[in-house]
Amino acid sequence: MKTQKQKSVLVLGSTGSIGESALEVIGALPHRFRVVGLSAGSRWQRLREQIREFRPEAAAVADGHEDIDPDDCDDLLACELYLGENGVLDLIDKVNADIVVGAISGWAGFKPCLKALRTGCRLALANKETLVVGGRMVRETAERSGAEILPVDSEESAIFQAMQAGRGSEVRRIFLTASGGPFLDWPVEKLRDATPAQALQHPNWDMGRKITIDSATLMNKALELIETKWLFDVDPGAIQVLLHPQSIVHSMVEFEDGSVLAQLGAPDMKVPIQYALTYPERVEGAGMRLDLCDMRRLELRAAEKEEFPALKLGYEVARLGGTSGAVMNASNEVAVDAFLSGRIGFTDIVKVVEKVLTEHKTGPGRELAELELADLAAREETERCITQL
Repeated sequence: MKTQKQKSVLVLGSTGSIGESALEVIGALPHRFRVVGLSAGSRWQRLREQIREFRPEAAAVADGHEDIDPDDCDDLLACELYLGENGVLDLIDKVNADIVVGAISGWAGFKPCLKALRTGCRLALANKETLVVGGRMVRETAERSGAEILPVDSEESAIFQAMQAGRGSEVRRIFLTASGGPFLDWPVEKLRDATPAQALQHPNWDMGRKITIDSATLMNKALELIETKWLFDVDPGAIQVLLHPQSIVHSMVEFEDGSVLAQLGAPDMKVPIQYALTYPERVEGAGMRLDLCDMRRLELRAAEKEEFPALKLGYEVARLGGTSGAVMNASNEVAVDAFLSGRIGFTDIVKVVEKVLTEHKTGPGRELAELELADLAAREETERCITQL
């Protein structure tokens, strides 16, 4: 029997929820994968535990590295440490992995994912903001280097899996499903008084704080609309959002002949992560199994833009392109942080983002410097809007 060569994997954002799940998947398939690099934002102690377990060649810590004593790292053996804002970029050069898991959240993950694509690797992309901020640049970078982009988001992975049944030219519509978060069917007047603690109580998924708030506002789905456009080269008008509180149908694709293919699964990120790592193969791994006999109802209904104003912004930005994605993402990051810190109300999040987008003059967004300037300007403008509420 022919021995399968291990593929080297770099996990960016290894101490977050997606990164932890990715390492669980890799740990369940030791004959297929070996970890060559890990990166964390500031959770040095957790990263240290991961280094001891997976023995990567190198690791990076972006924040709080001043507290790390190099003389107290003998237990890390041959693992080379990169520190500071550019440490993760140096790490990508150092390990030259076959597969990079892009799980750094938000704008912070954009440059590392772009850098990884330039190496010609397979990018298992969990950071939807990468395509939201610079979709055209990301696509062009991958085409030049020959890199693959395989989605890790459960919805995007579901679309990717369903599309294996036909050609892209045969797709009529894409249905993105959304749980609706903890505030599904809440009246608007009640939403105004929603607290961060309530917004963080997602009924189905265990996610980070920022993405959980995005799920509650449906901004997460707005970002996925834009991501879907760039991943699958589809017109935004061909994408429809459906509310699905059970989080079992992860998304669907309708083909020209009327066939609708759905990917179903338990609300567990390990299955889409594993598929992005093993594609085109499917193997037994660490993912949860779905018990069809336990399902009593699968509810699907249209998510109206009037009911969820974040979706309206998502469609507008998907059509505009250019720097509008960077502005939307940056403004939302600042507004979510302001809500979590008690500076603005829950319904103010989308209102602030809409105001900033309305005042932004969209540029082509073909250069990194242009996107960086748009990001910075949007953050400053969002802070001004917040102080005026």
